[in-house]
Amino acid sequence: MAFLLVIYLVIVSLLSIAFASDPNPLQDFCVADPQSAVLVNGFACKDPQQVQAKDFFFGGLQLPGNKSNQVGSMVTPVTVAQIPGLNTLGISLARIDYAPWGINPPHTHPHGSEILTVIEGSIKVGFVTSNPENRLFTMVLQKGDVFVFPIGLIHFERNVGDGNAVAIAALSSQNPGVITIANAVFGSTPEISSDLLVKAFQLDKSVVNYLESKF
Repeated sequence: MAFLLVIYLVIVSLLSIAFASDPNPLQDFCVADPQSAVLVNGFACKDPQQVQAKDFFFGGLQLPGNKSNQVGSMVTPVTVAQIPGLNTLGISLARIDYAPWGINPPHTHPHGSEILTVIEGSIKVGFVTSNPENRLFTMVLQKGDVFVFPIGLIHFERNVGDGNAVAIAALSSQNPGVITIANAVFGSTPEISSDLLVKAFQLDKSVVNYLESKF
């Protein structure tokens, strides 16, 4: 019950900024129709007569994600891809599970701001401002603490405890998107020229080749 209450409070706190970035709906709802051939900024609306209660539902957020990976974390998203009824509403959320000392690597959300609430554990968070200052804002959060990541800025989280940690993130977009920096730079398809990366990062080419092989 407490877990669900936290999710509800996070969503309510986000609504005031959600409509600053997404237009107000012009009807009661616009449930996403992924099968539509119509291309819009989001998804075309499903026929309201075909809409069902399950279009507004997602189950299982209480279940921990599988953290047995190289970074030691797992994000369980709840966006318009999981709840078609979020279409045009300008909100979404995610559950993040962290193994001891696991990280959510530096990344950005190009379409939305994020407000993170710690449910369990101690999590170090931070974000970096844009050029030329590139100022780092960082602090350690405890259970019940809340932190905001402004839209588009590179940010990260790290579990700094010896036990598991859990956080709930609410975002001001139905589809906030995510760009994981290392994956995007060293794992793009087709790959970015290694000569360009050598010059950009001031690294030896063998190091760049090694990083590209990892991603």
